[in-house]
Amino acid sequence: MSAPNGDTRAAATAERAAYRHAVARCRDAQIVLPTFAQLVDPRRVPAAIRSSLSTIDPDAPHPLNLFRVHWYNDAARTGTVEVPGHLVLPPSLTGVEATIVIALGDRFPMIRAHKVLAAYGCLAPRIVTGGFDPAAQRAVWPSTGNYCRGGVAISRIMGCRGVAVLPEGMSRERFDWLADWVSEPGDVVRTPGTESNVKEIYDECERLAADRDNVVFNQFAEFGNYLVHYAATGSALARVFDALHDTDGDLRLRAFVAASGSAGTLGAGDYLKERHGSLIAAVEAVECPTMLCNGFGEHNIQGIGDKHIPLIHNVMNTDAVVAVSDRATDRLHLLFNSDVGRAYLRDRRQVPAECVAALSSLGLSSICNVLAAMKLARYLALGPSDVVMTVATDGAAMYGSEIARAERTYFPQGFDRVAAGEVFGEHVLGASTEHLLELTRRDRERIFNLGYFTWVEQQGVPVDEFLARKDQVFWDKLHASIPAWDGLIEEFNQAVSTAPSS
Repeated sequence: MSAPNGDTRAAATAERAAYRHAVARCRDAQIVLPTFAQLVDPRRVPAAIRSSLSTIDPDAPHPLNLFRVHWYNDAARTGTVEVPGHLVLPPSLTGVEATIVIALGDRFPMIRAHKVLAAYGCLAPRIVTGGFDPAAQRAVWPSTGNYCRGGVAISRIMGCRGVAVLPEGMSRERFDWLADWVSEPGDVVRTPGTESNVKEIYDECERLAADRDNVVFNQFAEFGNYLVHYAATGSALARVFDALHDTDGDLRLRAFVAASGSAGTLGAGDYLKERHGSLIAAVEAVECPTMLCNGFGEHNIQGIGDKHIPLIHNVMNTDAVVAVSDRATDRLHLLFNSDVGRAYLRDRRQVPAECVAALSSLGLSSICNVLAAMKLARYLALGPSDVVMTVATDGAAMYGSEIARAERTYFPQGFDRVAAGEVFGEHVLGASTEHLLELTRRDRERIFNLGYFTWVEQQGVPVDEFLARKDQVFWDKLHASIPAWDGLIEEFNQAVSTAPSS
């Protein structure tokens, strides 16, 4: 073996120093990092930690809240449940016979959204390999909304500065939350545009990365994001299905549906397909049909990202693309979160009151996922024994200002019972299978190849590394690496526990 060159030695030295600094920071702040296995099954969390959690505010930047970054929190987010929180949506609400099940992401700590899981999945591998120095570096979190909030929350727990990079057109509530959590106002960087303007986020991150004290945690390219969703979200959804199947043995898991976004959540589809043979449908906006037809455009389905194919999207394992309009998500969000709309659903459509009350757990991208599940169920002609699973990435809390905007835009004379019926008729009863593509091999290759322009030409990913993702063997090896990552996390925690006090 040849001696390392100067650059290699310098990098190794920097990584060792970052590792030591991270150990010291965690020792001083009494931080223990959860393993992936503990986020998959919180029963594996040590009893002492589970006991201490009962006194911790789930919205506080407390180190123990890292052990709440899983799908098994109860409705109060102070305890755990045997089956992750979910809704089984009745046909009276969906307009289809299929059983549509949606897991609730607003039970996650600190940000009430599942993106805090993705943020941790990206951070932990860097910490335990010396890839990030919390004592000296800033963590940069590029996002269209919730991921940067999750990253900022975890950064604050680690006692380091987190920088949120997101489009200026995102909801006011996101910026209000960030203002309360960042170290300095300048740590919220607003880029031009709205949901579709991911390239502008990348450009800003490139500028920030020129400073070596900034480390970019790019969720679209961090395989820890994919892995934590494959393991934790996939197994949580499987647990929900198993619980439903225990009650009705005729149920079959037919499909998993999720908006593309960073494609991390789609990793759960790989997990479910391995175990149940279910299909995977990726969702995007009709107004920006990148996967559907190499299209582009602007939309307001906040949190789903587009105009590029994420590096961590296992495209060749995806079975369908479904597009949903922001007209539908905006208007249904108004229906679900207004007194008039809820009364209409209960009284006219006979939607059970408990289901109507739970609709506040569905934000814009969550409604998008439900609509896509409905469209896929119609396309496949699924019946009551067929289950389509999806996730509510966040709840309505981040979109209060969007309700008023939707009413001004679509119903300037006010939102009344007639308007509620119009919305339900158009977007539920009238939902069609238009803008849905069942993927052939050639379709998958077309979508896969679109990623070349972002990752090879713009971001400098080597061609051979880019192409390796086309083979399922690449993803299978990733799955097999999870125990090794947990081993590194355990070694790190051991180093923290034995480190001398400063």
